[in-house]
Amino acid sequence: MSAPQIAAYGSWASPLSAQALAAGGINFGDLRSANGRLYWVENVPARGGEVSLFSFGEGAIAQVTPNGANVRTRVHEYGGAAFIAVGDTVYYSQLSDQRLYELKRGGTPRPVTPPDYRYADCIAVPGASQSAAALLCVREDHTDPAHVRNTLVRLPLPVAGAGEVLFDGSDFVSYPRLSPDGRRLAFISWNHPNMPWDGTQLQVAELTAAGSKAPVVVAGGAAESVLEPQWDADGTLYFLSDRSGFWNLYAHRAAGARPIWPRAAEFAAPLWQFGQSNYVLLGDGRAVVCFGERGIDRLAVLDLKNGTGRELDLPYVEFSHLTRIDAQHVAAVAGASKSLASIVSIDLAGGKATTLRSAGDSPLQADSISIAVPIDFPSAHGRTAHAFYYPPANPRYRGVPGSLPPLLALVHGGPTSQASPALRSGVQFWTSRGIAVVDVNYGGSSGYGRAYRQALNGNWGVVDVEDVIAAVRFLAGSGRADAMRTAISGGSAGGYTVLVALSTSDVFHAGTDRFGVSDMTALARDTHKFESRYVDSLIGPLPQAQAIYDSRSPLNHLDGFKVPVLVLQGADDPVVPPNQSQRIVDALRARHVPVAYILYPGESHGFRKPETIINSQQAELAFYGRIFGFKPADALPPLIIEGLVPAS
Repeated sequence: MSAPQIAAYGSWASPLSAQALAAGGINFGDLRSANGRLYWVENVPARGGEVSLFSFGEGAIAQVTPNGANVRTRVHEYGGAAFIAVGDTVYYSQLSDQRLYELKRGGTPRPVTPPDYRYADCIAVPGASQSAAALLCVREDHTDPAHVRNTLVRLPLPVAGAGEVLFDGSDFVSYPRLSPDGRRLAFISWNHPNMPWDGTQLQVAELTAAGSKAPVVVAGGAAESVLEPQWDADGTLYFLSDRSGFWNLYAHRAAGARPIWPRAAEFAAPLWQFGQSNYVLLGDGRAVVCFGERGIDRLAVLDLKNGTGRELDLPYVEFSHLTRIDAQHVAAVAGASKSLASIVSIDLAGGKATTLRSAGDSPLQADSISIAVPIDFPSAHGRTAHAFYYPPANPRYRGVPGSLPPLLALVHGGPTSQASPALRSGVQFWTSRGIAVVDVNYGGSSGYGRAYRQALNGNWGVVDVEDVIAAVRFLAGSGRADAMRTAISGGSAGGYTVLVALSTSDVFHAGTDRFGVSDMTALARDTHKFESRYVDSLIGPLPQAQAIYDSRSPLNHLDGFKVPVLVLQGADDPVVPPNQSQRIVDALRARHVPVAYILYPGESHGFRKPETIINSQQAELAFYGRIFGFKPADALPPLIIEGLVPAS
């Protein structure tokens, strides 16, 4: 190989184009085993991000749903668990009308539930013969949009009608799970203002032919988050609880609950979507669990009786959607540092993984991939925060001697989410061009225990901003980034942090806001039911905390904006409506703050269309090139930055 070329950071030519980013944007979800086959959903970039159902069996992969079917539920708006396979039939939620559709093998999909109802997280109730007698589902009733109702319902098979309500005693429900004898139903419930990572209850109800008896609470409460109940063959009810400060596995019997393999590690993640599966009961007294430490996932095989565990040595840093294949094999969606996500089958005895389906080949060679470096750094008030740092990586180039790379600070959404060290093309897009990246797990992020997750309570717009600023200062102070060329980028809640950071500090020299919140009161008023009280814990209840809402809203700190801002927004976003972006853009224009604004028709909360992904990524690159004074190697469409004074 020839000697690396000396070129300005940010100007390096990368094989990872925005087009490749869009074409390779395959995501796997809802992996589960049924009828001797694996089923999962994945988006199809060539069809505008349409989500299709696939299966694997007899050594072959097949697309189950026809083109045009879009397997997505909007329960809680974030969805998840949008299908169930029962014998030779699948039932799935169609995005366009949110009705359940029945699809028999070799047949044509047909709707079987009425309009204005949404369904998720269905399970099958066995009948007297080998066939299922009914489905139990989470149902979200939108017949009165002003009063959305979430319940557990039973849908007799064949499905006809909206379902018989079994439980409607809480604001939210999830994880209906049936005991092996079919007589008891376990489920999770919670009420406003709690989110499911704040406080939930594990309830058990006796099922009868006429419905269900009053449920009994067996775990959880206002200060304990209980998730993912599963019944074992012997009648033991397992669940995940953060009562110790970390989500760990517990077993419940008549005598009470006991922990299994306790440790200061997270065995779960916040329940933003239905269908989260973090452990698998093997049916022989063992379980496979996923647990995360310092933001990195591992798998272990547990002896449920003795409470001992054996960690598996696997080349992955992220696992999700665990499902049982048989007593010696499980499947999972796995992410690694140098390869894109894949569906893998894991041999528990040999500790080996076999790839069944890959999201694709990385367009980067191994030596062009920047590997996440976990960093812990001091933040405000003596706190320690966490992040993953990605240095520039491209063997064909070196930076100009004496110069340092620009730094892009990424702020994840949620805000109760988590940055992962698994390979993400969206990060490598920047590092392969000579731009360093820090992906910040600020206080409030998951993956580091309940106390760290709750650090944002009452402090949204404070702790997150402090930690992102601290990460940038830490890296600039250690000579890994140019302090005069720092940018911040985030979407949704991350977009809010971007706007607050830009309006209240002088650390950043540019920022990209993707569908972020600018008016906190409007967010609390306009958003959907699932998140309508989320801000109670993050800021405070209204109207008592109105003054705090006003002080934390970027729209009320317009004089603090001094540096250029790029705003990207979906026109059909129900979570953060477009008026949130429009109002901040109008205000910046009126104050002659440099701003670029792109509104994408047909896009919701998060961009799915290939043309949107391409354009937004190119716009962000062009934006930083203009602001930081480097010329990207890419051929980019023009970007209008209103109010930007040309460099002299």
